[in-house]
Amino acid sequence: MPSLKDLKIRIESVKSTRKITKAMQMVAAAKLRRAQEAAENARPYSERLANVMSGLAASAQDSPSAPAMLAGTGKSDTYLLIAATAERGLCGGFNSSIIRMVKARARELIKEGKTVKILTIGKKGREQLKREFEEAFVGHVDLSGHRRVGSEAAEAIAAQVRDMFATGEFDVAVIFFSRFKSVISQEPTARQLIPLQFEEAAGGDRRFYNFEPAEADILDELLPKAVSNQVFSALLENAASEQGARMSAMDNATRNAGDMIDKLTIVYNRSRQAAITKELIEIISGAEAL
Repeated sequence: MPSLKDLKIRIESVKSTRKITKAMQMVAAAKLRRAQEAAENARPYSERLANVMSGLAASAQDSPSAPAMLAGTGKSDTYLLIAATAERGLCGGFNSSIIRMVKARARELIKEGKTVKILTIGKKGREQLKREFEEAFVGHVDLSGHRRVGSEAAEAIAAQVRDMFATGEFDVAVIFFSRFKSVISQEPTARQLIPLQFEEAAGGDRRFYNFEPAEADILDELLPKAVSNQVFSALLENAASEQGARMSAMDNATRNAGDMIDKLTIVYNRSRQAAITKELIEIISGAEAL
């Protein structure tokens, strides 16, 4: 049984931890509001761009002159897996859910005889993936110096991916991130960047468009921007998901700390009562002995 002093020290320690987790929860809530607005505001543009691009892609994809970023290299021997995670932890299962998806895809591809290359965005992804797939690492992007996700950072990442594709370093590129749904719900998502793919529903109205100049000429200009937009959208969704997961995790930690304080206080009071009772018995016993 711990002494009264040990129990008191532990209670004070848990109280200090609760103050920290509560503060982190409030900070995450403030950051979440901005990150959620940014992610939701970017969705209409991304969806509309995908709608237009799908119509162009449907017309030009089978053409011999179709851009490589749309048609691909004609093979799928080498995959570039881009893992977008957070720079910090203490956000529940946010990082681990993305990393599990990347690991599962990498193992599956290796089992099929494919070559896997990994590019990480965020320190947590690099730390965990490097333990198992160190030989597959081809680069890392550090966003710790960015207070907010900006289009410049996304463009730099997209440019690096496009350059690697242009030099024949991979055939297919897939980015892994977490799509924000709510504070308590974030969905790990895999999105193919190269060759670009669009949902079938997005191209439903392509027959209503007439393009001038030709589709191939427009695609040459739009495809690099589409890749950048896909990366930017993924980073915005990830930022909102991270703060939502951190807010939820810190809320749980705060409540758990409160429960622990209550339990330790009960133990402390019982131990103190037992000590007082023991002292009274010793005093009474001594008085009777006299």
